[in-house]
Amino acid sequence: MKSIHIQGVNKIFSGRGKEVVALKDINLDIASGEFICLLGPSGCGKSTLLNAIAGFSHPTSGCILVDQRPVTEPGPERGMVFQEYALFPWMTIQANIAFGLEIAGRGPAQIRERVDMLLNMLGLQDFRDRFPKDLSGGMRQRVAIARVLALDSPIMLMDEPFGALDALTRRNLQDELLKIWKVFGTTIVFVTHSIEESIYLADRTIVMTYRPGTIKRDVAITLERPRDPSDPEFNRLKRMLGEMVMEEQQRHHNAELLSSTGD
Repeated sequence: MKSIHIQGVNKIFSGRGKEVVALKDINLDIASGEFICLLGPSGCGKSTLLNAIAGFSHPTSGCILVDQRPVTEPGPERGMVFQEYALFPWMTIQANIAFGLEIAGRGPAQIRERVDMLLNMLGLQDFRDRFPKDLSGGMRQRVAIARVLALDSPIMLMDEPFGALDALTRRNLQDELLKIWKVFGTTIVFVTHSIEESIYLADRTIVMTYRPGTIKRDVAITLERPRDPSDPEFNRLKRMLGEMVMEEQQRHHNAELLSSTGD
């Protein structure tokens, strides 16, 4: 298992003579095996922070450490799951899951054993020879998750992975993800726009402010699992987080109005 330490991270994007401060003074410690949700409106820097943890981009200043080692590039200990699935359309389901193992130089018997285990765990065994185009969105996301799990990545980074799914499929995959998290002990950092999803899944919900993205509040979710969205405490947290997010949504709206009027 891996811990993540984010220390004084700032991210500035420059272009067309302008600078945009996407992240400002982010300090966050994530323990090994913790499930963290990043919550906030569009433009608050959730995905920017996730990409920096993944090593896809570099902070302008500050540093990100995984087990005290600076993140300088993508690495196999940090698996990424995107909303768009990012599967190879010309490969079968089992070939998609096996791809990373083949690149890592694992032997055929080891690959077959690992792929078979994940196909069974995620209910994909009857679809192993199908192609991504033949599957529903929920099934494709299962394959994307299996591909990360195949490499035993101790950290899973998830960028709104269920955002495009219908409500029933989304809840089913949330429950499956929690089972996977419990079995593998993975450290998960999960970006979401959904307040309810963050309460249902997370140990802690990190609420971020509209640009520049800072940490507005770090909220511990101590409800026992499985969690019931009709529970009074669940709804108290939902109201509290909702108020914080709406404040940032209003800031976003006001900024757009000022921009459109040229003030």
